Amino acid sequence: MSWRRIREIIRKELRQTLREPRMRVFLFVPPLVQLLIFGYAVNLDVEDSRVAWVDQDRTGASRDLRAELDGSPYIRITHTPSTPAEAQRLLDRGEVSAVVAVLPGFARTIDRGDTAPVQVLVDGSNSNTASVVSSYVTRVVANFSAARMLERQRSLQMALLAAAGVDGPRYAALPSLNANVRVWFNPDLKSRNYFVPGVVVNIITLVTLMLTAMAIVREKEIGTMEQLMVTPVRPIELMLGKTLPFAAVGLAQLFLITGAALLVFRVPLRGSPLLLVVCAALYLMTTLGAGLFMSTISRTQQQALMGSFFFFMPAFMLSGFAFPIRNMPLPIQYLTYVNPVRYFMEVVRGLFLKGVGVETLWPQMLSMAVFGAAVLAVSALRFHKRLD
Repeated sequence: MSWRRIREIIRKELRQTLREPRMRVFLFVPPLVQLLIFGYAVNLDVEDSRVAWVDQDRTGASRDLRAELDGSPYIRITHTPSTPAEAQRLLDRGEVSAVVAVLPGFARTIDRGDTAPVQVLVDGSNSNTASVVSSYVTRVVANFSAARMLERQRSLQMALLAAAGVDGPRYAALPSLNANVRVWFNPDLKSRNYFVPGVVVNIITLVTLMLTAMAIVREKEIGTMEQLMVTPVRPIELMLGKTLPFAAVGLAQLFLITGAALLVFRVPLRGSPLLLVVCAALYLMTTLGAGLFMSTISRTQQQALMGSFFFFMPAFMLSGFAFPIRNMPLPIQYLTYVNPVRYFMEVVRGLFLKGVGVETLWPQMLSMAVFGAAVLAVSALRFHKRLD
């Protein structure tokens, strides 16, 4: 094996790739577009919930509940319809995400010590927004209920003490629970911190897979495979010369997207950058091998392109990028174990958000190494320096 011949193939492949305008566009525009979309446009955070308030009781208790809703930083009362029909029209037109209705007799029911219902109607056309808004409103109502219950219990205690002839506002302390919630790894619960590291995985996968898949097929289509056949270049040298340039492209994309994540989107990288590069190199064995395999079974660049998408889309959907794997049906969860994208997704998010090291990520790294070695071995067996 001659590294001089491999070096010349690498130089030729890089010149041929960067010389073509369509390839230059493919290398830089899709990664930037995907990064901007998932960094700015795709946002699952619900920070401004528009709520309609229907007060059919119009008492001090109902006004206190509205004040509690107004005091929430995530709820904004934008409409005050006077009838349920008007509130329904607001939901139908999508002008509000929820309607909070206080029924007549709300204050009297509370004064009697009974349970007073508060009706909450939520627009469920967007399940994520509906779940979050419902949680916001339910939390405010629960806090209002707890405060009223505490006030009533203290009033009853004071009445009992007065009946027993005890002067002064003395009352026994009431037991209570206070949950102190602390969110680890993503304290602000920003969906951007969750999506942007996943974009690193998707871009590396898509770019290296498609470029490698079209490498050999392009030689067949433009008729230069015959010229390679009469040269002393060996199959292993040709294979390395075709894959190593795109490995460098994948690492360059890694540095580009990681830099944008840190500088533009302020996503923290708490783990080791060197470990990120090592894991990316392990993962590139799989994508380059899969792309090389696609090029060996395809006769045209269009076939190679379609084959790449056929591999990428299921792997992307089952990687846990947008949908938690634990929420999938059990057979699908088992299927994700043969998806190498899943392991690199876990590695990247673990390094970015959790700052874990090899002691935690070694199972994923071992899986990527095994998959990469297996895919490269199968691709090398199918790779021949001939037209068919």
